[in-house]
Amino acid sequence: MTSEQPALLLHGQPGGACDWDAVAGVLGASAVAIDRPGWDGRSQPTDLAGNARAALAALDARGIDRATVVGHSLGSAVAAWIAAHQPDRVAALVLAAPAANVASLYALDRWLAVPVAGYLASVASLGGLGLALTAGPARRRIAAKLAIDDGYLRSAATRLRSPAAWRAFTIEQRSLVRDLPALEQRLPRISAPTTIVAGSGDRLVPVTAAGTLAAQINGAELIVLERAGHFVQLQFPRRLADIIGGASRTC
Repeated sequence: MTSEQPALLLHGQPGGACDWDAVAGVLGASAVAIDRPGWDGRSQPTDLAGNARAALAALDARGIDRATVVGHSLGSAVAAWIAAHQPDRVAALVLAAPAANVASLYALDRWLAVPVAGYLASVASLGGLGLALTAGPARRRIAAKLAIDDGYLRSAATRLRSPAAWRAFTIEQRSLVRDLPALEQRLPRISAPTTIVAGSGDRLVPVTAAGTLAAQINGAELIVLERAGHFVQLQFPRRLADIIGGASRTC
């Protein structure tokens, strides 16, 4: 399937452009997946506004004026920020497992944003998970349970053990806690046709938070994928690509 409207794909936290490989493979050449600031091993992590500028710069570099902007998890907050502040650049908005409103925050998110202690907790959490994923049997069990490709988890294991990832994660946690209230105030200003995709089994961003987000954005459609968890782009790539393609064609 090839979507006529370009689709800008913004990954979550932690993550990278490769998170979208399966979705991009369905969408075809119209898909533009980027590494957000701090996750490419070169650039510095930044706040939602900085992420939005980097995303729009990626479109500018490709000569794209308008796109269907798609975000996963924290990437959804970036996508919504673009739609709220630069509406002329957004033909349609697709937010998957969105961490884009205050309702999506847990007490743990606020704890991980605390200076020093939050960083140490992030290092322990990400580094520990990365180490666990290096063990073949454990990684294969996780891959089977979550319906995620084993090769993707091998790559994630390396990324999660990187000090650059720890730093990016910590800075983004602080940004998320600080910036979401400001974003939430602007959500009613979003004019782009919006589709919100939630997994019925998502334990990181619950369906209730996605439902609240749908009520905060005028005319937003909420689609709940049964049996999906937080990583809908990895578990149901073709279904999500179909949703993106539909949004692109109707905008």
